[in-house]
Amino acid sequence: MSERREFDVLVVGGGPAGIAAACCAADAALHVAIADDNPSLGGQIWRGESASPSTKEATFWYQRVKGLGVEHLAGTRVFAQSEAHTLIAETDSGVCDIAFQNLILATGARERFLPFPGWTLPNVMGAGGLQALAKSGWNVRGRKVVVAGTGPLLLAVAAHLKQYGADLRLIAEQASWQQLVPFTIGLWRQPSKLKDALSLRRQLLGVPYLTSCWPVAAEGKHKLESVTLRRGARTWSVPCDYLACGFHLVPNTELAALLSCAVENGRVRVDDLQQTTVPGIYCAGEPTGIGGLELSLLEGQIAGYAAAGRLDSARCLFADRDKMRRFPLALERAFALRPELKESPQPETLVCRCEDVSLSRLREHASWRAAKLLTRCGMGPCQGRVCGPALEFLLEWKPESVRPPIFPVRVESLVAAARTDSETLHNTALRS
Repeated sequence: MSERREFDVLVVGGGPAGIAAACCAADAALHVAIADDNPSLGGQIWRGESASPSTKEATFWYQRVKGLGVEHLAGTRVFAQSEAHTLIAETDSGVCDIAFQNLILATGARERFLPFPGWTLPNVMGAGGLQALAKSGWNVRGRKVVVAGTGPLLLAVAAHLKQYGADLRLIAEQASWQQLVPFTIGLWRQPSKLKDALSLRRQLLGVPYLTSCWPVAAEGKHKLESVTLRRGARTWSVPCDYLACGFHLVPNTELAALLSCAVENGRVRVDDLQQTTVPGIYCAGEPTGIGGLELSLLEGQIAGYAAAGRLDSARCLFADRDKMRRFPLALERAFALRPELKESPQPETLVCRCEDVSLSRLREHASWRAAKLLTRCGMGPCQGRVCGPALEFLLEWKPESVRPPIFPVRVESLVAAARTDSETLHNTALRS
């Protein structure tokens, strides 16, 4: 028998958007919980900062979430729905049914990976992944690191790695100067972001920053030894211990899709109150579009107030949020992926690393569904989170469905969830 918890408002995701949403809902004296699979709140942006926040903003929200008595369900991974207004989550001790009156999805985003020869070698990592390891105590001091891909995350990752003593060889940004200059000039409209950008550039003085440059191969016998970069007609090799590589971010929309919320152009569709197309389910932060910390906090607050029925408080934040929504559009234009990146993977290059499926095998099929059925692409532990966005870019395929469990879980968790479903059906039949 699984444990059952009940809340007025449940927030799934413990990053900045989730924290802000929970605080604003709890401010209305509601029973609020944050379910997150990490041991502490903060998400990727504030990872490991709960005990000692690094900014005034983080300090404010951490103090507020503690002061309001928001319950933190740590190490809790939601993987299915048992019935309306009830989710099933796996915990260290078993399975938990979490019932709610209103639900706020703040599931964040993940890095986009694009395959190229050697990208599966040990020490070829996601940019944010290596950053998270360093924050958690992984020793990168003195290690030669190349940071590559696209997006503002590259600068933030490089700055953090430098703080931890890494020997940064260079930063390779696939976007051109022609794309980046208008984006940089436009930051004057958002002084906080301009200040952050200038601060990062100061921290990275002396580190080469190459635009229109991207990795085409990673080399090494048993682990990464060097990376081959391309810039225009020139290619060259750079010896390194780590390649931190990520091609911007992809919203985590799987749970929203499982709950029948509309997802359009890779984003969860919401109205002005951050409500999805399913009544009582709200969404805030990166799942609605990659927009950064400030927008995530504003959307989280609006969602929290709306879920608590404090609509006037939510509407007071509309103008600030709408102003911040210009930034995601600028991001998309500045860091759009160049077509040449499609030439990087070779026919034998693995695209689905979970199931060892090469690009040549995938090209034999006309759609994601056909490839999935005949090659098992997207059916491994990552559930298509890595190969899905890559294939959307390489072959213009779109995932056609989301099915539970949306994360890999223990067999006993599936058994407990199935037992819960059977009991729910039995009780429903008795009531009717």
